[in-house]
Order: sequence, then structure tokens, then C-alpha cells
Amino acid sequence: MTTEKFDPSEHVYVPKHVLLSEEEVKVLLEKYNISKKQLPSIIVNDPALRKLNPKIGDVVKIIRKSPTAAQGVYYRVVVSVK
Repeated sequence: MTTEKFDPSEHVYVPKHVLLSEEEVKVLLEKYNISKKQLPSIIVNDPALRKLNPKIGDVVKIIRKSPTAAQGVYYRVVVSVK
């Protein structure tokens, strides 16, 4: 029996999550002429974010496989649990 914990980010059905740098966030927000408040949110303790160690206010890029396009890219801002 193994004592290793299961890592959800390695599961086949969990899309790739990437933490954006401040410069990447700035470019993203300018490109779409939006603020962080207008992005959908993801909770800081989401299991898929465990390896990223995000802080409140960080922006995560989620890359999903798509049956119609090669991939779909989504952005989420990290929020606290309320």
C-alpha cells in the first residue's frame, strides 16, 4: 500500500492550469479591455491549483482539449473561500 497522496493535476480529465505572471495579466486585461473583477473566479484551495501555490488575485490560464478546436483557453482569477 502506498502512502503517496493523489495529485488531481495529473489526472487525465483535469486540464492544464498555468499561473500567469504580472506582465501576462497586464497584457491579457489590456487585450480584452477588462479588469480582474470581470474574470470568472476559481477558489484558492481548488485541488487543481495545489502545485501552483496561488495567492488571492492571481490569474490562472486553463487550457482544455476541445473536440472542435485543438484547445480552448480560459482565464480565472483566484479568490478566497467565503
